[in-house]
Amino acid sequence: MRAVGLLMMCMALGAGVVHAKKKKAAPPPADLPHKINNLATQLKGLALDESGPTTGAIEKLVLDHMQEWLAARDPKAEPSDVPVRRELEAAFELLHYPVFAWPRAFVRPWKGTLLTGVGYTLGWTDYERVNVVAVYATAAGETRLAAVTHFVPRTDLHYEFLPVPPSGDLRFILWGTRLGRSQPRLTAILYDFDGQSLKPLWQDVDAYDGRIDVGPQTVAVRYLREDEYVRAVQHGDKPARYEALYQITAQGLQLVHDHDIPF
Repeated sequence: MRAVGLLMMCMALGAGVVHAKKKKAAPPPADLPHKINNLATQLKGLALDESGPTTGAIEKLVLDHMQEWLAARDPKAEPSDVPVRRELEAAFELLHYPVFAWPRAFVRPWKGTLLTGVGYTLGWTDYERVNVVAVYATAAGETRLAAVTHFVPRTDLHYEFLPVPPSGDLRFILWGTRLGRSQPRLTAILYDFDGQSLKPLWQDVDAYDGRIDVGPQTVAVRYLREDEYVRAVQHGDKPARYEALYQITAQGLQLVHDHDIPF
C-alpha cells in the first residue's frame, strides 16, 4: 500500500509539473509583420483623427526596422529602390482587408551620400489613409534618419524629382490623389532637402480632377473647377479644363500662366 501511495503521489507531482510548464510557457516573440498587423487591426472602425497613437506606433516599428536594415546592408550592393520596397512589403505582408499598405521607395546618390526614401501609404478604408516619408542618409558605413514628413492624409503617395538647383539640395515633388465627391483631388508639395530637413517650397492642394506633369524645366498641373464641372454635366456639356504651368527655378516653382485649355 505504501508503494502504491508513493506511486500515485509521484504521478500527481509529475502532472502538476507538466501543468505548471504548460501554464508558464510563453508564446514565441512576435516578429515585425505580426507586430504591425496586431496594431493595424486596431485601426478598423477608427476615424482619422483617432488613429494617431496606432499609426504612430506602426511608423516607429517600420522606421526603426528600416534603419537597422539599411545599416546592415552590404555597402558594395548596387544602389536600388527595389530591395528597399521589397523589405517594406515584407513588413506589411500580414495586413489584410480592409487594412492595406502601399510602399513607395527611392534611392538617390547625393553629395557623396546615399539617400534612401522610405515611404508608405497606410489605409483602413477607401478614404482613411495616412502617409509617411522618411529620408535616410548613408555615408562612411553609417546610416542615420535625416528627415521625416507625413505629406497629407487621405491620399496615396508618389515621387517626382526635379533638377538639382545651384545650392545642390535634393528637390522632389510628393503628390497624391484622394477620393472626392465626383472626381479625385490632387495635392502636390515640392520639398527641398538640405541634408538635415525637408522644407516645403510650393504646394497645390485639392486640385479638382488634378493631374501633374513634371518635365525637365516645367511643372504643369491640369485641373477642373468643380462648380463649372457640375453645371456642364447638368447641361450635357464639356467643362473647361485649366492648366497652371510653372517654371522650375533656383527658388522653387514660378507660375508662368494659369488658363483654360481644350478638355
